[in-house]
Amino acid sequence: MERLCIYPKDIQVVTGKSERYGRSLLVKIKKSFSKEAHQFVTIEEFCKYTGLQFDNVVKQIR
Repeated sequence: MERLCIYPKDIQVVTGKSERYGRSLLVKIKKSFSKEAHQFVTIEEFCKYTGLQFDNVVKQIR
């Protein structure tokens, strides 16, 4: 089963930065996609925002 959402811990694994950085990046992505605070960010949205390739991100967070 494949996940749709990305979490701060996943961003930490992908970027090598802190979990706190992951939380702040998710807030920026939500603003960019006009999402509300309670809504999730998908892996696809994360990739569009950061410019990373979807397949590479999915491989890293598995």
